[in-house]
Amino acid sequence: MLAAVLVTVASACSEGASQSAATPSPVAGSCITTYANGTRPVIADARRMAGTRMLCFRAFAVLHSGVTRTPLWVTERLTRVSVEAARALDTRDNRFHAEERLPTGERAELEDYRGSGFDRGHMAPSGDMGRPVDDYESFSLANMVPQDGSLNRGGWADLEGYVRDLAATLGEAYVVTGPAFSGATLRRLDGRVLVPSHVWKAVRVPGQGAGAWIAVNGPGSRWEVVSIATLAARVGVDPFPGLDHATRSRVPAFPTFGPTQNDGGDGE
Repeated sequence: MLAAVLVTVASACSEGASQSAATPSPVAGSCITTYANGTRPVIADARRMAGTRMLCFRAFAVLHSGVTRTPLWVTERLTRVSVEAARALDTRDNRFHAEERLPTGERAELEDYRGSGFDRGHMAPSGDMGRPVDDYESFSLANMVPQDGSLNRGGWADLEGYVRDLAATLGEAYVVTGPAFSGATLRRLDGRVLVPSHVWKAVRVPGQGAGAWIAVNGPGSRWEVVSIATLAARVGVDPFPGLDHATRSRVPAFPTFGPTQNDGGDGE
């Protein structure tokens, strides 16, 4: 299970980490508007909640971990109108910044990524943002994970565009994105920011269905399209609690954006 190693990391590192599960946001807006059916994603193992804080931004919401110094999940609600606004925004902010609402010991800093060989990979992408203020917020490091550059600028960017197209065509989509951590040894940037082994994105279109992608966070990344039930079992995050059994169990006919697990190799 991809999430299993993170439980060990959380147990070892929780001393001194904040136990607060929520911090009131000074930013206008509400996290709940980004949740499908008003229900936030669920972390299966309560031990992984150690050191987490909820951060509400104007266009997305983050469950941030002070243990990994990354988000554990990020939620968005995309609509036809919001996608049109994002497409009309012709400049992007690009001012990456540490999240000042987080204590310094729990957050990533720009120096952590410098010279690491990893991109600062958005979970809620800049390309989804339709206003300059939302775009600036998307460059918070609380919305980032260390991501392989070829994945971030290749197949992952294509996936983000596909999800926007889906929302524009069907009218609305709820999106949850996050990292997964698997393996006996996991790297930390600057000894601080945990590098995910995989990244994933789940989409639910009301009245249509739901599904997810999992991609290995490395060169030549392998991709899988999976059901919501499989995603929850693999990464330890249920992005859409309360989804009916049939919809949770169905593997959608989504495209992939790179080699699949069945194309050869073990994908690790």
